[in-house]
Amino acid sequence: MRIGVDEAGKGPVLGSMFAAAVRAPPTAIPDGVDDSKRLSPSRREALAVRLRADERVEIGLAEIPVARIDGAEDMNTLTVAAQAEAVAAVARDGDGGILDAGDTSTERFARRVRERVPVEVDLRAEHGADETYLLVSAASVLAKVERDAHVAGLAETYGEVGSGYPSDPATRAFLRTYVDAHGDLPDCARRSWSTCDDVLAAAEQSALDSF
Repeated sequence: MRIGVDEAGKGPVLGSMFAAAVRAPPTAIPDGVDDSKRLSPSRREALAVRLRADERVEIGLAEIPVARIDGAEDMNTLTVAAQAEAVAAVARDGDGGILDAGDTSTERFARRVRERVPVEVDLRAEHGADETYLLVSAASVLAKVERDAHVAGLAETYGEVGSGYPSDPATRAFLRTYVDAHGDLPDCARRSWSTCDDVLAAAEQSALDSF
């Protein structure tokens, strides 16, 4: 059986990263599945419902929370860990799979993921696999839906947080406002990101200027 694997949420400054692995015959993948970035949120959610409802489709999910991200040496290692954990949830001896590569070296990425999976699997990685292989596209959709639900949960807790990406003005405004009000970053922030350093430094400078 073949497995497709991808992750979502590698780059944001807020919240967890998620990985999904889909083990299924290609004929079980619904029409319209594509790289999640090419699909609207409502379309992704509808496809995720169909994937979860099909008994031929096995889904493995992994979450890498903020505390684990801040304690890691690098995101490449965490991406390896996330994909391996998702694969391990569904893989059986002799399965093969395609990974969306999270490293400049596809061979190295595939080897590192394979070494973390407790069964014998034949994995290879490609850049842009979520655009090429249906199973990886399906994994991309599921990982993104998990990430979107996670961000929605953050918004319920904190109010408007934007997309969570450093480039999002709404996310940066949320961090600035939160630090101004509380004197520290929210628990959902990846403190190891330079964006957080910038927000804290700006708040400190503002406090100094007020004297």
